[in-house]
Amino acid sequence: MPPASDDSSAPQVGELTPPTRTLMGPGPSDVHPRVLRAMSTPLVGHLDPSFIEIMNEVQELLRYAFRTDNQWTIPVSGTGSASMEAAIGNVVEPEDTMLVPTNGYFGGRMASMARRAGGEVVEVDAPWGEPLDPATVSDALAEHDPDVFGFVHAETSTGVRQPNVPELTAAAHDHDAIVIADTVTSLGGVELRVDEWDIDVAYSGPQKCLSCPPGASPLTLSDEAMEKVLSREEPSRSWYLDLSLLEGYWGDERAYHHTAPITNVYSIREALRLVAEEGIENRWARHRRLAGALKAGAEGMGLEMNPDDEYWLPSLNAVRVPDGIDDGEVCDELLERYDLEIAGGLGDLAGEIFRIGCMGYSARPENVTLLVAALGDVLDDFGADVDPDGGVAACREALR
Repeated sequence: MPPASDDSSAPQVGELTPPTRTLMGPGPSDVHPRVLRAMSTPLVGHLDPSFIEIMNEVQELLRYAFRTDNQWTIPVSGTGSASMEAAIGNVVEPEDTMLVPTNGYFGGRMASMARRAGGEVVEVDAPWGEPLDPATVSDALAEHDPDVFGFVHAETSTGVRQPNVPELTAAAHDHDAIVIADTVTSLGGVELRVDEWDIDVAYSGPQKCLSCPPGASPLTLSDEAMEKVLSREEPSRSWYLDLSLLEGYWGDERAYHHTAPITNVYSIREALRLVAEEGIENRWARHRRLAGALKAGAEGMGLEMNPDDEYWLPSLNAVRVPDGIDDGEVCDELLERYDLEIAGGLGDLAGEIFRIGCMGYSARPENVTLLVAALGDVLDDFGADVDPDGGVAACREALR
């Protein structure tokens, strides 16, 4: 062991000892132990023949999770926002018109990225906490005839799952628009069928329903979408996320573009292996069952869900904050008392909802039971009109 430094100016930083939390917020979720073990395996070079084989396996596993045969299916080097920007920044060209939703925080982020890409943004409205109405979308498509249409399949800010996806994509394709779907909080946890639903581009994040650390983020493009990318008159404004350049690395050539985050690719490979072992439809069913118990527990103690049952999002449960309760104080107390993380609302729903995740490895009976019991205790201590015992009883009954 080398001797300790006697340089008094050197930073005195202790051993890394982060707390052990139960992550039931909007992401990240708890990471499966097998994924953590995969991250501790030795590095190889990003052009090593063994890593090329790992890249092939990750692409095959991603196609399975997305339910697609798209050749152009990759993990983008970066967080989910990098995958989002790769999708929008490459597909939206300067002076393209993009129709985007305004029914949640991440629809607004879509609009912001499209503007930065040089696109003209047209918004289609729906209240926060409700899905887009296909008839309203169809009218907007007819009026504006956009080049690109984007929607959020699972809106993390509102707990809303967009139903009727094939209706939206069919209407968009009637106007020859490329369809981009935000599947950050649905991939691996909520029914998603890219090919069957005729989605052209879907992006996601690994840290939600895949229970993988952020760093390698799923993206898939149809042949039609990739043709639009490769035929651009001017290159993407981002060199790092330029898919026409990344094609050389993730396509058949496997030529150097940047140094891939090797450990993150290991981790998403193992996370996707877990998806394949469980079976994607079994995984969707597990999320519905366990989130259903969470929902039953919340309602059993007297709380209200924000979205209607028709478009309830199992992976992200939006629960109304009781009258007279400060959501931030509740979140802080859960973290302090139980090492349990949930989050409050964003944007139009700030202060009005709790956002409670039930995703991936976090979607386990013991976590759901802990969440319902702890939330009931804290709310009761803060004077909310709740029945903690009724919540726990309803949760347990649903789990049976």
